[in-house]
Amino acid sequence: MISLTPTPSLVHRTISAVVVLFPIPNPTRVHPSSSTSPFRIRCSSAGSGLQEAPKSSEERKLSSELYSSVPFPAVKGAKRVVLVRHGQSTWNEEGRIQGSSNFSVLTKKGEAQAETSRLMLIDDAFDVCFTSPLTRSKRTAEIIWGPREEEMIMDSDLREIDLYAFQGLLKHEGKAKFGEAFHQWQVDAANFIIDGHYPVRELWARARSCWNRILLHESRSVLVVAHNAVNQALIATAIGLGTEYFRVLVQSNCGVSVLDFIPRAEGGSPFICLNRLNQTPSSPVASGSSGGRKASKRIVLVCHGSTQSDTETGFPSTGDQPMDMLGVIKSQKTAELLLDLKVSSIVSSPKKACVETAITISKVQEAADCLGVDCVPRDVEMKQMENLDVEDILQRSSKGGTKILPIRPGWLNGYEDSVMGDVWDQSEKAWQYLINELAAEAEPERVVVAVGHPALHIALMGHCLNLTKEWLGSFHLDAGSISVIDFPDGPNGRGVIRCINYTAHMGRWATPITRSTLDDEEF
Repeated sequence: MISLTPTPSLVHRTISAVVVLFPIPNPTRVHPSSSTSPFRIRCSSAGSGLQEAPKSSEERKLSSELYSSVPFPAVKGAKRVVLVRHGQSTWNEEGRIQGSSNFSVLTKKGEAQAETSRLMLIDDAFDVCFTSPLTRSKRTAEIIWGPREEEMIMDSDLREIDLYAFQGLLKHEGKAKFGEAFHQWQVDAANFIIDGHYPVRELWARARSCWNRILLHESRSVLVVAHNAVNQALIATAIGLGTEYFRVLVQSNCGVSVLDFIPRAEGGSPFICLNRLNQTPSSPVASGSSGGRKASKRIVLVCHGSTQSDTETGFPSTGDQPMDMLGVIKSQKTAELLLDLKVSSIVSSPKKACVETAITISKVQEAADCLGVDCVPRDVEMKQMENLDVEDILQRSSKGGTKILPIRPGWLNGYEDSVMGDVWDQSEKAWQYLINELAAEAEPERVVVAVGHPALHIALMGHCLNLTKEWLGSFHLDAGSISVIDFPDGPNGRGVIRCINYTAHMGRWATPITRSTLDDEEF
């Protein structure tokens, strides 16, 4: 069954969004999903602290700094929302600016991508599907939804970003016709204005409105099929990131992202956790662009494989233990995935499981270089760094009375603030070391692999996004997963998150896209 959610933005070329935003008078550092504070949005240029929003209405329109908004609706039980971008369209193939126009359709490749996503999600039970009404998205949703009889809801606010006069132009045409305005769209999209509109700001307001309808729907597992920019906005507004994060959280064709909404015992706005980002039908490390730009510098974060302690207790490793058999298999799968890259160096925690994972990756890289007749063996540089080890910090917390917590969505929220402060401070040193490692050589392309604990990698991504330790509970990583950070502007430029918590390479041992939410204790 298909239903249409009416919204006032159906004639979106003539009606602009009106958003009421309330400045925060005392911008203290509060966890973004705290029930005792308004919903908060983080601006990437705000430095290490949160900034007060401007108080005049004119400044409020022109700023993308910190704003407060209405909290998210409470959820009765754990809710998982799976976001999928549509498959490749005819205008994607042509390099034409689509925006919210409805003239392109899926290519044969796009249909195949949607079919791959259908197979990826075939065993997952969804209660409802929300989709953009635009043909390329609606067709992708129909392929993925297949024979399911549950409801499909078309929501106009899930359409792609409104780009007005840009729509339909090839990129070189946009540059020639609009000059400075097109340049601003490329380098400062948050403040880009066209035909009297701020498209990215309008998009963020639409995305925030969509969440109300999605969360208030009586469902526990939700599929949302939409577009690149609107999916970015949905993710960003969910975890509290402002418009300056546009193009920082990559959404590839048919890429799958997952958000968990976890109820609080006291009610109110739920805990929100980004469980994975941009799990694609094809390899996330194969050649491609991040946010439309090629990247020659890359950091790949690899979580070590499971240990015997992980398997028996469900808790992250808190001692210096080797991998169990499943961990060895996962590390081998990761090494095979990374064959799509020429790894320059591998930096690992000195813990046994991390070192074993790093050695596996190194051996597979070196062996691959020796497959040709005239090949010259290549040594992949390996280093160990104490700052990549946070297990000892978590272990110390257990001795101080804080129990070691199982890896579940939002698990880092359960630690004392002082523990997260220690993890954050140590990860800052590790982040700077990795950036220096990326810039160390004059190679035109350089890939650095870091092997460590999930908590450390979550903190590294926080530093990449210029966040604070209060955001650590907003991300999740599984054992054996990989996450990829690209640097289109070089090591000194802004990092772009290409994927988070990718596990599809592990085949039968991959973490399911959706898990049963019948028992809230799972969260």
